[in-house]
Order: sequence, then structure tokens, then C-alpha cells
Amino acid sequence: MAGHSKYKNIMYRKGAQDKKRSGMFSKLSREITVAAKMGLPDPDMNPRLRMAINAAKAQSMPKDNIQRAVDKASKGDTENYEEIRYEGFGPGGVSLIIEALTDNRNRTATNVRTGMAKNGGNMGASGSVSHAFDRMGLISYPASAGDAEKVFEAALEAGAEDVQSSEDGHEIWTSNDSLHEVVTALTPVLGEPEGAKLAWRPQTMVEVGEDDAATLFKLIDTLDDDDDVQTVWGNYEVSDAILEKLG
Repeated sequence: MAGHSKYKNIMYRKGAQDKKRSGMFSKLSREITVAAKMGLPDPDMNPRLRMAINAAKAQSMPKDNIQRAVDKASKGDTENYEEIRYEGFGPGGVSLIIEALTDNRNRTATNVRTGMAKNGGNMGASGSVSHAFDRMGLISYPASAGDAEKVFEAALEAGAEDVQSSEDGHEIWTSNDSLHEVVTALTPVLGEPEGAKLAWRPQTMVEVGEDDAATLFKLIDTLDDDDDVQTVWGNYEVSDAILEKLG
């Protein structure tokens, strides 16, 4: 375990995402609805729904919005969303995994392919980049949850596999199968996490220069603006100096 957090570069700048409040709420609502439809509408009995609701609360999504998303699933008249994963390459040789929830596979595929082509990316076949990532559980806590030592000890006791702490917060990595067990063990000690989900963790990182970083962030912004795209994962690493230049 341990190490300085490099995760801030994996799932592109949270600050930029926070500004897109309405688009983010739409994505969160979709995940809540899908989670509620796949299992029971009770978050205490449905771990995926509980995680989706916690993620929505962490982004200050109103309670009424959350309840509407849950109710939408129970009414049975919702769109049939399916989970799709796209893989490809971005500027600078970066590998990207794009996760989507869509009710129209053709529309989403076209939008993702167009966004990649116009911003220096290339679509790859299924499995072309995912072999270079590990499918793991990721639990996120704010820095206020405790210092690095406290979080490390709590995560170790809960059965986590790795912890990365920085001034931005704490990322706790678990095995694919033990995510919900670790969350359950951590909550009495550290409180409710900001987020908990299955994630793609790169096995190696790619250092990206300023020009490629600018194009890469434009590509990720384009993908993120699509309502069907839930998360864009990548193995890119950008220095703080370049991040500051790009704003």
C-alpha cells in the first residue's frame, strides 16, 4: 500500500466536471435508475444503488432528484439502458476506456467514434487496451476523513489492497469482489465515502506533454459532454506545471 496519489490524472479533473452540474446530475440519475431497476429499490438491500445514491449526495444532488430517479425504475416505464464499454487510444499514446449507459447503442457508438476522430483519438477493438488495466474497486474519501495514517490503518483492517493519499483526498483500492465489504467495514470508522465504484486502474502510466495534454483534455471533455458516457478512464499522467498552464 501507500504512495503519493496519481489518481487525479486518471479520471480527468473533477473541478471541470463539477461545473457541468446539470449534465452530471443526468448521469447520476441514470446510474441510480439502472441500479434500482437491476435490484431492489432499497439502498440498504442493493449495494450498487447505495453507491449510486452516495455518489449523488457527494455532488450535492437534491434529495427530490434522487428519489425521482429511484421511482422511475419502480414504475417500469423507463428506457432500457445497457452498459457498454468502448476502448481506444488518445493523443500521446494514451489508452482510454469509455463506459456508457445507453438506450440507443448506435447513437452512442457514433458519438464516441466521432468525438475520438475529431480530437486526436482512435477507436480500438474490444480488449485492445483493457488488458493494460486492472478491474478493481475504488473508494474515495475527502482529506477531511482523516490523515494518511488513520485512513491507511482503517483500509488495511477493512481488507483493502492499496491506499493513495494526497492533499486532495484518499483513494482506497480493493479487489473487484470485495468493494462493498470494504465500504461496509470503513463506514463506521471514516463515515460514508464520497464515492465507491468499480474502476479501471492502469498498470503503467503514460507521461503526456503539454501539446498532447491540451488535445487529450479536449477529447475527454467532448466524451464527457455526451449524456450516454458515464466515465472516461485513462492511463495518462500530466505534471502539475502543465495542468496549471492549461488551467
